[in-house]
Amino acid sequence: MPEVKNENIIIVKNLIKRVNINNGHLEILKSISFNVKRGETIAIVGASGSGKSTLLGLLAGLDSPTQGEIYLDGAPLHQLDEEQRTALRSQKVGFIFQSFLLLPSLTALENIMLPAQLAGIDNAEQLAQQLIEKVGLSERFDHYPNQLSGGEQQRVAIARAFITKPKILFADEPTGNLDSGNGDKIAQLMFDLNREHHTTLVLVTHDLQLANHCQHVLTMAAGLIIEHVAEYSDVV
Repeated sequence: MPEVKNENIIIVKNLIKRVNINNGHLEILKSISFNVKRGETIAIVGASGSGKSTLLGLLAGLDSPTQGEIYLDGAPLHQLDEEQRTALRSQKVGFIFQSFLLLPSLTALENIMLPAQLAGIDNAEQLAQQLIEKVGLSERFDHYPNQLSGGEQQRVAIARAFITKPKILFADEPTGNLDSGNGDKIAQLMFDLNREHHTTLVLVTHDLQLANHCQHVLTMAAGLIIEHVAEYSDVV
């Protein structure tokens, strides 16, 4: 299968997503095209229903486009079946979700370890211990999610996202369930770890202050990118 290798870790060409409805179909994304360079940070913003979450799901290989092309670190994502997309995600992608999505039956440390264990990484526990210290939860390693605050749960989720050293990190409203104080701390932590690991970050957010800490901001409306602003900030 051919691969596209260059400085762009994400390449999107004429991306269209339609879903069937009673009277025909609804076009959620309308011929989207853009590139993301390796190590860049990019925010996707827009009102509810603008298509930003659908776009993130396609970029992450959680869904398939109706038409168009997506290349993820050279792999033609649009040509892969579900099993191949799952394998690609496990090798190259990390996720941070608004609702944390920690497994309630696992401790904080075990939740962090899990992706590394699934990927067959031998020193999963050692890596998890290092990351739980970096996110400031070394004294909470044996606590279960229901024993942690929302901010603490998101810290665990961030550590979990980085344990496999992904090339690309996708974040869906990572501060959406947190108050402004905790949201700022989580954003700082996420950007700090992102810089340390040289990861490409693509995030969807309603928080324009958070978005403006990314190098690029894509604004969406009605399934289209209506604005592409290049920002730059070294610090949150």
